[in-house]
Amino acid sequence: MRIHLIGICGTAMATVAALLKRRGHDVGGSDQNVYPPMSEFLAAEGIPIRTPFSAAHITTDLDLVVVGNAISRGNPELEAVLDGKVRYCSLPEAIRDHFLWGSRSIVIAGTHGKTTTTALTGWLLTHAGLDPTVLVGGIVLNFGREGSSYRLGRGRDFVIEGDEYDSAFFDKTAKFLKYLPQIAVINNIEFDHADIYPDLDAVRLAFRRLVSLVPRSGVLLLGHDSPEAAAMRGAAVSPVDTFGTGEGATWQACDITHAGGITSFTMRHAGQVFGRFESPLLGLHNVRNAAAAVAVGSHAGIPAGALADGLRAFRGVKRRLETVGVRCDVTVLDDFAHHPTAVHETLAALRTGYPSRRIWAVFEPRSASSCRRVFQEAFAGAFEGADEVVVAAVFRSALPESERLSEQRLVADLLARGQRARFIPEIDRIVETIVTDHRPGDVVVMMSNGGFGGIHQKLLQALDAVRPQATQSRAHGA
Repeated sequence: MRIHLIGICGTAMATVAALLKRRGHDVGGSDQNVYPPMSEFLAAEGIPIRTPFSAAHITTDLDLVVVGNAISRGNPELEAVLDGKVRYCSLPEAIRDHFLWGSRSIVIAGTHGKTTTTALTGWLLTHAGLDPTVLVGGIVLNFGREGSSYRLGRGRDFVIEGDEYDSAFFDKTAKFLKYLPQIAVINNIEFDHADIYPDLDAVRLAFRRLVSLVPRSGVLLLGHDSPEAAAMRGAAVSPVDTFGTGEGATWQACDITHAGGITSFTMRHAGQVFGRFESPLLGLHNVRNAAAAVAVGSHAGIPAGALADGLRAFRGVKRRLETVGVRCDVTVLDDFAHHPTAVHETLAALRTGYPSRRIWAVFEPRSASSCRRVFQEAFAGAFEGADEVVVAAVFRSALPESERLSEQRLVADLLARGQRARFIPEIDRIVETIVTDHRPGDVVVMMSNGGFGGIHQKLLQALDAVRPQATQSRAHGA
């Protein structure tokens, strides 16, 4: 088939374009803003990108047009598709129709942790020789030399990250409702995506619909430590297992220790010891993610020993507490955290991994939810694990002030809690502040769901320019 993707530079769109090409289709696409990393990814895959959007890109020889969920009426290519009655579909429909009907769908969902859990699950099945196809909303370092957001396997399993965001301009239901789940994981449920969900009840409804799709021959795995996820048991027709760290979970991670950058835990299944596991990932939230992946692996028939070997060999996911560099004995990390709970869990994990070091949390309110005032109070309590907090400017400044998160109020609330915090709107000034005030041994985590203006490399370059002797003199005088 000749397939054209409108909005091809989105992470999921580009990944599916690559999967479709690997399946033998003639694939191309278009976008308005073409930039790395997805532009480089598509170039490496040999997939052409046309820019800007133009009706001329919609030719009569196209068999299918995939419409990204960022595309709306008025887009010239979309209008040409509708006028010409060219066959079109949403991204999740394309995934379902081209990959999922003939596969065992393993759908990983939840407000937090789904990217890491999908990566872990896909890797455990891969390591055990099941050769799954995997589609992840992040770059998995175990897939390919430089990492990849997908792998195309020959086995029957398709492991996919199940996103609750809407599907397309013509379909405002959650993407994961198209994924034909036979094994479904729901890590946790909280209010998020304030731009499309009016309240928590609307989020609950989306997840209940997912639960209702799991067949009686399948299995639903629910996060035991999340009351909202655990409550989904009542909507299930399929068998249900739970996972987590609390007593009563079907799959319980317990006896958790951390040493030398390795998190160790014992997994119990139905009260009996299943095995001892080691993970290179920090934090209790990642223990829960690993517990879910181990539970899925066991349901797929993988023995405990092979699962333990696979987990030990996991290398992580880019932008999930990823170390991007160390300069002047300052460790700079990148993390996707943008929800209050994710920020709190990220900082708690860092405190576990770096118990005696000073931690900087540099936060950019960028996502559709984090930019909004709905989380104003929750963010004030999310940074307790940090020694220094820097709040950057809200990315979506066009939001009405009545709806927009107030950076000044957030800083004032943090100061009232006895924390060191400041609002610095300009990226260059944030870099200057850290360079001026840093001490050897500091850990700086950049938290944003976007590129954050390239702040990571800017900081590393600025620290590179600091003379080592000046750094040591300042440390001794502190």
